[in-house]
Amino acid sequence: MEEENEVELLQRYRRDRRILLNYLLSGSLIKKVVMPPGAVSLDDVDLDQVSVDFVLNSVKKGDMLELSEAIRDYHDSTGYPHMNAGSEGEFFLATNPELSGSPPRRAPPAVPFVAPSPIMSDITSLPFEATEEDEPVISNSKSFNSGPAQNLTVDDIDDFEDDDDLEELNSRRYSRRTMNDTADLVVGLPSFATGITDDDLRESAYEILLAAAGASGGLIVPSKEKKKEKKSKLLKKLGRSKSEQVTNQSQQSTGLTGLLETMRVQMEISEAMDIRTRQGLLNAMAGKVGKRMDALLIPLELLSCVSRTEFSDKKAYIRWQKRQLNMLEEGLVNHPVVGFGESGRKASEMRILLARIEESESFAPSVGELQRIECLRALREIAIALAERPARGDLTGEVCHWADGYHLNVRLYEKLLSSIFDVLDEGKLTEEVEEILELLKSTWRILGITETIHHTCYAWVLFRQFVMTREHALLRHAIEQLHKVPLKEERGPQERMHLKTLFCKYESEEGSQELSFIQSFIIPIQKWADKQLTDYHLHFPEALAMMEHVVSISMLAKRLLQEEHGSHEAVSDGDKIESYVSSSIKSAFVRILQDVETMSNATDEHPLALLGEETRKLLKKDATVFMPILSQWHPQAVVVSASLLHKLYGSKLKPYISSVEQLTEDVVLVFPAADGFEEYVMDLITSSCGEGQTDVSLKKLAPYKIESISGTLVLRWVNSQLSRILGWVERAIQQEKWEPVSMQQRHGSSIVEVYRIIEETVDQFFALKIPMRSGEMNSLFRGIDNALQVYSKHVVDNLVNKEDIVPPVPILTRYRSESGFKAFVKKELNDSTSRMPLPDMRKSRDINVMTTSTLCVQLNTLYYGISHLNKLEDSIWERWIRKQKQGKSNKRSTDDDLRKESFDGSRKDINAAIDRICEFTGTKIIFWDLREPFIENLYRPSVSESRLETTLIEPLDVELNQLCDIIVEPLRDRIVTSLLQASLDGLFRVLLDGGPSRLFMPSDAKFLEEDLEVLKEFFISGGDGLPRGVVENQVARVRQVIKLQGYETRELIDDIKSASGTDRSKLGADTKTLLRILCHRGDSEASQFLKKQYKIPKSAA
Repeated sequence: MEEENEVELLQRYRRDRRILLNYLLSGSLIKKVVMPPGAVSLDDVDLDQVSVDFVLNSVKKGDMLELSEAIRDYHDSTGYPHMNAGSEGEFFLATNPELSGSPPRRAPPAVPFVAPSPIMSDITSLPFEATEEDEPVISNSKSFNSGPAQNLTVDDIDDFEDDDDLEELNSRRYSRRTMNDTADLVVGLPSFATGITDDDLRESAYEILLAAAGASGGLIVPSKEKKKEKKSKLLKKLGRSKSEQVTNQSQQSTGLTGLLETMRVQMEISEAMDIRTRQGLLNAMAGKVGKRMDALLIPLELLSCVSRTEFSDKKAYIRWQKRQLNMLEEGLVNHPVVGFGESGRKASEMRILLARIEESESFAPSVGELQRIECLRALREIAIALAERPARGDLTGEVCHWADGYHLNVRLYEKLLSSIFDVLDEGKLTEEVEEILELLKSTWRILGITETIHHTCYAWVLFRQFVMTREHALLRHAIEQLHKVPLKEERGPQERMHLKTLFCKYESEEGSQELSFIQSFIIPIQKWADKQLTDYHLHFPEALAMMEHVVSISMLAKRLLQEEHGSHEAVSDGDKIESYVSSSIKSAFVRILQDVETMSNATDEHPLALLGEETRKLLKKDATVFMPILSQWHPQAVVVSASLLHKLYGSKLKPYISSVEQLTEDVVLVFPAADGFEEYVMDLITSSCGEGQTDVSLKKLAPYKIESISGTLVLRWVNSQLSRILGWVERAIQQEKWEPVSMQQRHGSSIVEVYRIIEETVDQFFALKIPMRSGEMNSLFRGIDNALQVYSKHVVDNLVNKEDIVPPVPILTRYRSESGFKAFVKKELNDSTSRMPLPDMRKSRDINVMTTSTLCVQLNTLYYGISHLNKLEDSIWERWIRKQKQGKSNKRSTDDDLRKESFDGSRKDINAAIDRICEFTGTKIIFWDLREPFIENLYRPSVSESRLETTLIEPLDVELNQLCDIIVEPLRDRIVTSLLQASLDGLFRVLLDGGPSRLFMPSDAKFLEEDLEVLKEFFISGGDGLPRGVVENQVARVRQVIKLQGYETRELIDDIKSASGTDRSKLGADTKTLLRILCHRGDSEASQFLKKQYKIPKSAA
């Protein structure tokens, strides 16, 4: 790349240098310009050998300028680097001291002696200096393609009046496009042993063009008279828009003459050289009647017909002569198509003669000229004999051919084809491209060009110029030309025979290769296209149309090479595209790895997470941007890309996956990225393949198994979180004081804390963006369900047993009548001894702790738990469904089954706990808090003396108000119903198991019925209490007992006798109920019946 840029800059420097000197010498800045000997005008002066510094110093001093002195100053300074004048202490180093390093510690090895070739003797031994055209900076052994042709000549430049015009000129000149590097795009032809340069090829190609034009009679010698034009024309020409095409320098010239002038400008040939060549060719034809100019041995004829006096200095002549001698040696000796045979001796003699002609310039003029003439005479005899060797296999129809090795011919033809490009915009074709191509056909006889060779060379020139300029239109033209290259069966028999002979040995990095003509030009195109497409992500990030055409030219080149090679194992288009995709994907992935490493260090994010996201972006871009192009040649290209990226990312991911044991922050970042990428890969493959190919392509993938691994990790995490929740439940219960949180929130604080930790766990669960299955969700549900069951169990564990509150049932006794003082003593004794026993002190303390307000707060807390459970369940399912929609599949049936039983256990336990506390609360109020007025004293000593309304309604109303003040509205009817049931249970207890101190008579039934109505209306509370139907249903069982109390003793005895063998009596009561009613009946008949029939003892009362 550096060498190519160096050549380009040097060529531009030379052109600008000539323009500057033309301006200085043609204007009025210099007092007088003295021409060197032999020069009439500036056209005869080689401006490349004039010292610019010398001219500028003459301008500053206002002295007369002698061009011979300026030329001598230039040659004197060529051996030294450029220095700024004026400083006495300045010096220069041959090397860069910063890059040279430490001095060597060993002596250098001896320089081996190499005998120089007689043809390539060092011209520096001659008594004059090298010119700039010999390019001392660049070795002559290297061959570079010349840059864009310069279309400015001395005739275009007129005097400039001020420096503004010069500045405008410079600013426009530097607006030309920057050329790209083409160092890796070299045609597969052997290098020239004589060191022919690109400038040599360009000048010789122009000479051949003139000879071909002369064969048609279109060759004339123009006048040397200098053309005067205004500076505006120069500026207009230099400042043209790049979109414009190059125009002929001479607008008045038309036809072949004008076209040749255009070619001269395009090929950057000076007018002096053009005139010399035209005159030499015309002189060569003098006396050759019937001889065509294109059948001449052009270098030999020019050596014979162009004298030294036609050059401005000796150095230019020696350079010109050296080029002609090199062309003869390369064309006739170095690379022959046909073996020399007996002509081998003549080839050796020819080499000697060429060396002697070159050597003659070092002798005295008289001696040297004599030797040169003798050598040229001998050279003509030998060269013509070599040029007339039979069996050449060419298509020209002429026996004599000026060059033998085809690689020299095609290199010269390549230089001719390079003239079609606009010199001011190298990416555009000149306006006269069609005329130029038609003109170049006239050189086919000389160069042995066929239609196949032309299209191949033209495609190569267009393609190489495209690489240099990246002008898309040139690539399209190159593709058109490759399409025109005929295949073997399409070529004529003579052309096929000719192309079979066109082989050369080419030394490359892979070693020595024998290449055919097609291979020499197409292989570099194929290699360049392969290099670009094997990393198309880098080379075509945006230029998609260009990429499509590069793929097209690659496929065309592959087809031509396979057809040329005749290989049976041809590489298909699909295999080629697959190799491009594979190579480019790997290169892009390597770059992503490097970028991810840098990003990870900057963001502290796990590299695999970043890599997953970046790889997905790469695949998305590949699928949407590049695959539509590549799929034209390989329909399954996107599958290749997706599968390879899946494999590459998997190679980095799997070692990490195998080492993961628990859910960490890195896992939460890496797993979603990996799973999302894998899901995208599978979706892409599914959408790209047909029905039959999808399963086959997916089976080739090695799945990451992210869902399975993440499921195990999530289960471990869920179990640890559930253990944490259970710990919080235990702690919350222990710290609970069962006091309302506030007047509006009448539940305990523990349930709020439990739900807070549950919701935090649920939030964390759904914040895990890793793949999950329904099993992990089920585990979370079971854990929360279990935690709430544990909570409800802890709430009811503090309740004492019902047996500790309800006193034991007293034994049955029958009525015993007493009178007088003895009866009074017995009654007092009964009052003191018949009271129901109380539990021990510890149980009494536990019962007293469970106050009505505490029990109501517990009920409110449990209700809060079950009501928020529904909200929690709905929230979890909504988020789970949303997560499943983002996942790979929708397992709706399994989820529905799971939803039906998600929190059934906790609902059942909480409802059971609420029922138990309600029952306990009612029982405690009746049998513990109202034990004395209700259970112990109601209807004692008689019903009329202790009515329910006077002894029980008021304390019962107090308890009921306390319940309703604390209990939440949804639980009010449940707790009041429990109180009603407990009240009726207490009334049952008083009526049937009231003890020996309670006696009832049939006349009491009316009072009892009234008391029952009072109790019923108390709970109905005028419609503000329990529903009347509910109360009626509850009261019905007590009403039956009160009805039995109204029957006479004889009726009860008869009924109990008749029901002895059945469960129910005629009165609708069971035997036990009738027996208890008789035990509490205060008359002798009942007592005698009980004594006789059931052996029931008398009461102590």
